[in-house]
Amino acid sequence: MPIYASTDNHVPMKSTLPKYILLFILFSLTATASAQTKEWTPELIADLKSAGNAWISPDGKTIAYTLVVPRKAGAKPGNSYAELWTIPADGGKSTQLIAAPQSVTSPTWSADNQYLYFVAKRDNHDKKQVYRIKATGGPVDMITRSALGVGAFALSSDNAFIIYTATDGLTEEQKKNKETGKDWKVAGQNYSYSRLYMRKLQDSTATLLTKEDLHVGRFSITPDGKTIVFQACSKPETDQVYLYQKIYTLQLPDGKPKVIYGAEGKLAGMAVSPDSRKLAFLGAVDITDPLAQSLFVVSLDGGEARNLSKDYKASVTFSHWLDENRILTVAAEGCQTTINEVHAANGKTRKIYSGPVILHSFTRTGNILAFAGDTPAHPDEVFTASLGKPDPKRLTISNPGLTDVRMAKQEVVQWKGADGWNIEGILTYPVGYTEGQKYPLVLQIHGGPEGVSDNGWRTRPVYPVQLLAANGYFVLEPNYRGSQGRGVAFSKGDHKDLGGKEFEDVLKGIDFLASKNKIDSTRVGSGGFSYGGYFSAWAATRYSKRFKAVTVGAGIFNWLSFQGTTDIILENTYVHWNLMWPDDINLVMDRSPVSYINNAQTPALIVHGTDDDRVPPGQGIEMYNAFRLKNIPVELVMYERQPHGIKEREAQIDFMKRTVAWFNRYLKSPE
Repeated sequence: MPIYASTDNHVPMKSTLPKYILLFILFSLTATASAQTKEWTPELIADLKSAGNAWISPDGKTIAYTLVVPRKAGAKPGNSYAELWTIPADGGKSTQLIAAPQSVTSPTWSADNQYLYFVAKRDNHDKKQVYRIKATGGPVDMITRSALGVGAFALSSDNAFIIYTATDGLTEEQKKNKETGKDWKVAGQNYSYSRLYMRKLQDSTATLLTKEDLHVGRFSITPDGKTIVFQACSKPETDQVYLYQKIYTLQLPDGKPKVIYGAEGKLAGMAVSPDSRKLAFLGAVDITDPLAQSLFVVSLDGGEARNLSKDYKASVTFSHWLDENRILTVAAEGCQTTINEVHAANGKTRKIYSGPVILHSFTRTGNILAFAGDTPAHPDEVFTASLGKPDPKRLTISNPGLTDVRMAKQEVVQWKGADGWNIEGILTYPVGYTEGQKYPLVLQIHGGPEGVSDNGWRTRPVYPVQLLAANGYFVLEPNYRGSQGRGVAFSKGDHKDLGGKEFEDVLKGIDFLASKNKIDSTRVGSGGFSYGGYFSAWAATRYSKRFKAVTVGAGIFNWLSFQGTTDIILENTYVHWNLMWPDDINLVMDRSPVSYINNAQTPALIVHGTDDDRVPPGQGIEMYNAFRLKNIPVELVMYERQPHGIKEREAQIDFMKRTVAWFNRYLKSPE
């Protein structure tokens, strides 16, 4: 890792000093680390800043990035802000262009390096629009004036036009009905579609491109400016977006959408080749694949899509054309991420980078990559790397105060799960760990189940790992079967067996730590959100004798009632269970925590957002009432306005305080 010294939180010092000075700095940093006196608090975690993403300019000299800035204490409730900054690509001082309380998305460079275009909702308009600002700062110009607002946009390579999405507004009849109280909703009727529009920059008129009822998601403009490539489904429903999108082309200015890829299953990012002839995209191998984790290439004229990553024991997360014949990818490989070069003709792959910085995408000019990356020592910051020398160089220091905080040790651990499968996880040690002493253990289990816990920055408000370590706990984050990062077969390894061998993987991880004399196996707790919440509810019921306390964040308690109320009925059917409902109702109920309520004795802290459509609040309420009826210690907290997760600062802080207090209450004293 490069070395930095700065009084400005965005100014690194280049590591071009003589060796003896570098050694002195290394010694000083080590001494400083050993003298860290600041302790983790919920407020400190909630106030952490992070880079959202990084976009390098066409001339390779400047990087634009978003800085995610939490709201201040006492502010009006709401999500964090995304400010717009720039920094020289070779390092130096950052310049703020758009400050909180304004937020921006999707910064895009003009071809002449002079402007940055972005989407924002600003004071002079009640809906999001496309704006631009000079890269050196100055006044902000409004580019679009869409009565429907703007979702996402793309700028043509010659800066002649933009393509953007906008969602249908109310018809005149619907507006009238709303005024007279006749605004009831009928399921499956009167959809509002996200559609594509084209706006030439030299005039103010916008042209509707997709008149058909297609709900448009991701889209790109080909480098030659002649074609739009987009993903869309027939209905704006979550399951349709997840599983039934197709890839279309549309010739400008007035062509009709043409399907070039229509297989069922998940789709993710895509990229058009420099010659505007081929498309690389991430997709699922079939409708039961939990992730769009395979790299495909298809001609824009149509034809067979070729899977370039068959049998790849990892998950591709991003693709970018290096030239007409080679594709650069980012992949999750176990607990790390890698950058790879893939030949489009035969799928032959060469690994370019695998190291301590976790990244998920990048932008490129020439041989220089720019990206947001994190490590065990810090949240996302702006990095650059060269294709010829891919060791990342960190450019920003967004949280300088972290150097004063006592940081717990973190490492990747491996053990044998069910059936002898190799399972990995991230283990964080208690702060002040003493060899030979046994400590209580808290599991922090990722959701999905197709999520992954990588060896990067692990602490965030709903997973306060360092805070738990600071309070004297070992923290294990297991990547059980079903997780990302080990290929298609591994991610499908829990099909028709939710809560079965995948949970055995977790239990064997606890046994592994106990065999190393690190933990007290009589003082084990579990926490997590979504599927991690399900695992914690499962721990508190089916395996109650092994767990002394749990926190259940937006977790599933009853698979049957969940299936009847969630917005992912089909994804849960095909991708998670791979079991058509209700073909095996006995299995479904056997894997429901509610079925083991008579076995439960583990105290449970249950938290849920009132606006959660993914795992509706009824799941938390069911668990709370069941535990109350059985006189098991239980607490239910419903966070107003929160969706599937906790977004607002004050709610995040409350959750972290309750979590630590709950585990301290039930895990700190041996039986």
